Amino acid sequence: MEDNKVTYETIDQYISACAPEIQETLQTLRKVIREAAPEAEEKISYQMPTFFLHKNLVHFAAFKNHIGFYPAPGGIEAFKDELAQYKGAKGSVQFPVNEPLPYGLIARIVKFRVDENLKQAAGKPKKKK
Repeated sequence: MEDNKVTYETIDQYISACAPEIQETLQTLRKVIREAAPEAEEKISYQMPTFFLHKNLVHFAAFKNHIGFYPAPGGIEAFKDELAQYKGAKGSVQFPVNEPLPYGLIARIVKFRVDENLKQAAGKPKKKK
């Protein structure tokens, strides 16, 4: 049986496959994340645009009615009051596509996640060769 599922190798490829009216929003979201986490590297993980700093920092994805943002449970918990107006789960939030994204809030969440990842990385013992 053939598997016709599209696989993405870059964030540019992912965004260009999205509906034109969503592409600008995704590019702005990417820019906000890049500015909040300039040392993070871009990659595709779980077939979603991902920013990586010692480990996965945040992911995002476009859906029919929302933009999914995945800052891990720590990022959701730390900003739960500000995120209360949005649908979400333990490690995710859904921003409706028909409303402006809260870019300032997203930037603060990303900066929080950078600090969280750096602290976790500093606390890990070095691997022996």
